[in-house]
Amino acid sequence: MRQPQEATVPDRLARLRLELSTGEATALPVMPLGLTAVDSHLPGGGLVLGPPHEVTPADPCDGTAALAFALALCARRLSGVPGEALIAAAPGHPLPYGHGLADLGLDPRRLLLLEAAGDREVFRALEAALHAGCLAALIGLVGEGLPLKAGRRLQLAAEGAAPPLLIILRPAGPGPPNGAATRWSISSAPAAVDRFGGLHAPRWRARLERCRNGRGGSWLLEWDSAAHRLHLPERLADDAAAAGRACS
Repeated sequence: MRQPQEATVPDRLARLRLELSTGEATALPVMPLGLTAVDSHLPGGGLVLGPPHEVTPADPCDGTAALAFALALCARRLSGVPGEALIAAAPGHPLPYGHGLADLGLDPRRLLLLEAAGDREVFRALEAALHAGCLAALIGLVGEGLPLKAGRRLQLAAEGAAPPLLIILRPAGPGPPNGAATRWSISSAPAAVDRFGGLHAPRWRARLERCRNGRGGSWLLEWDSAAHRLHLPERLADDAAAAGRACS
């Protein structure tokens, strides 16, 4: 018996256009962030798995904060599924280290780090990992941004039964047009202080600038590395609850 031939890229694109035109496209899986205030802005109640998500620092000095936010999303993904994550980094990016990873709730033994020669090598590594289909999360640290063509190749490569979380972290400033599912602008915020005066629970000012089939928003977010979820800082959560009671 003849084996069916694997669909070519034009065939797959044609099939996707047909599904979209007839409204039969299968809903993609999502990763909830664990915070209703944010998840309610995202289609399906979380970050869609497979298509790339773009993270950028609000200002050049916020590069470390943006990397920490991307790693926190990776930690959220790894907390719910088995497997490893790949970080492919072009030159010029701060690289994660053991203690910093542990502070975010990430096990360094579950991370693969590739120091690439440039953006093209990063995208090749991510595409190869997507085709392999054996990793739970992928992070690409690039110097220029996510070009439209590279984004399309990544999205095609992500088609499968168990797509990973895919994050592209680029420097501050305007980037090239692309098909990222979401775009986040991240700036640093003072961390929470425990009762002994030590810093814990990193915080970021996160702006959801673009969200396909969703809506944007802006939040001051706090990361719980033990529960692997985002929170509103306690005072803001109390204020929001009080405002809700006043309006009822």
